[in-house]
Amino acid sequence: MLAQLRANWYEFDHLDEAHWERLIALAGRFLAIKRVVGAAGFEVDETVRWTIALLACLPILELDLRVYADFVDVIVYPDRFLVDRSQTDEAGVVHESRDILSGEAMDLGPVVLAWSDIVEDREHPGACVIVHEFVHKLDMAGGSANGVPAGADSRSPGWRRILEACYEDFCRRLDAIEAAIPAHVDPEGPEAGAWYGQLGLDPYAGTDTVEFFAVAGEAFFSNPWQLRDDYPALYEAMRRYFGQDPAQGAEDPRPPDKLP
Repeated sequence: MLAQLRANWYEFDHLDEAHWERLIALAGRFLAIKRVVGAAGFEVDETVRWTIALLACLPILELDLRVYADFVDVIVYPDRFLVDRSQTDEAGVVHESRDILSGEAMDLGPVVLAWSDIVEDREHPGACVIVHEFVHKLDMAGGSANGVPAGADSRSPGWRRILEACYEDFCRRLDAIEAAIPAHVDPEGPEAGAWYGQLGLDPYAGTDTVEFFAVAGEAFFSNPWQLRDDYPALYEAMRRYFGQDPAQGAEDPRPPDKLP
């Protein structure tokens, strides 16, 4: 099973045999202290448990399992799930909303995932909801979530400056893309993908520095070549922080016509 999982997920392609064995051992320790539980009738089997554990532990392969100390449960839904939110604005007005999510990491709480999106991610370079949500957990372990994960200042000096500069550049690019979308095209619809696809990162990265870090961290492992092309300083900062270089020793899955 583990050999098949390694073959299924190119996020592991940069690992040599020694590092793959270390990841298996770390994931085993993860499963010994965490519960992976199903919700809404979803049945968790060994493939589900090990897929989540291996991808959750990939970002911390050169760090420490203790950065995941603030939670026990990983909750897995069969499909995307609904979350009701309530937010009070500066005027004291309460806004209610209902979001459809593929994943959520809660501060001092569980990580929630949708298995359907995990499976779909295998077909989309740059997308890995498991890595995304556990990168959020790294951020939370550094204190309040702000895009500066646990240990970033010592492992990767200049992290905050680099991240913020790249985030501001991404927001400028996003604004330009959105301004270029014709009025007859729904910016929330599939047709807008032709414009947003020029960004390299998911446009959700423009939400704030917290989501920018999570999306970029996701891309670091799932499409490192694109991140290195678009933001070499950020890629280098992440290479120092994670202690890994996914763009080296692994094959770029992008079609030749998509390369810069």
